[in-house]
Amino acid sequence: MFIQVIQGRVSDAAAMRAAAERWVRELAPGAPGWLGTTAGVTDDGTLVLLARFASRERAQRNSERPEQSDWWRQTERLFTGEVAFHDCDQVETYLGAGSDEAGFVQVIQGRVTDLERLRAIMADAEQDLARLRPDLIGGVAAVTGDGLYTEAAYFTGEEEAREGERRPMPAELEAAFKEFAGLFESGPVFHDLRDPWLHSP
Repeated sequence: MFIQVIQGRVSDAAAMRAAAERWVRELAPGAPGWLGTTAGVTDDGTLVLLARFASRERAQRNSERPEQSDWWRQTERLFTGEVAFHDCDQVETYLGAGSDEAGFVQVIQGRVTDLERLRAIMADAEQDLARLRPDLIGGVAAVTGDGLYTEAAYFTGEEEAREGERRPMPAELEAAFKEFAGLFESGPVFHDLRDPWLHSP
């Protein structure tokens, strides 16, 4: 799997959502290797979009379509500043990956100092998470070649997620998550998508 993360400030979340839904409706049927999209706008107006493709090559073929270029020329006007694109060839999933049934998605982002250790922590914690956090439906993590990490965690809803966060964890699991946070250069940044836009073929 290949994931492209698109990020930037927008002035009109409703207009951006309409543009994203138009892409799904009109362009997705012809998009080579498109596996799905997770997107949303945070309270401070930041769009975070994860587009999943079967491979980098297919994502590139999609980018080269004239209709894709036309769509982007119209859509980029909705951004108020610079738009960041992060191409991620390294993709990990847990708890069955994401789900279009999620009512809340939290995006965790930062530059990782030890990716292999982070992967090991995630793998070791997966069974405990399945047992202790029924609100957590699954997740997907995407990493660029220079270590920028973007994880989308899918929850049944924000209220359930917040309740789960407050619930005490076993000491061993709590220590693992503290180590997880310490593997980021300046600590991870959290983007809350309270009204996620979730689409799959």
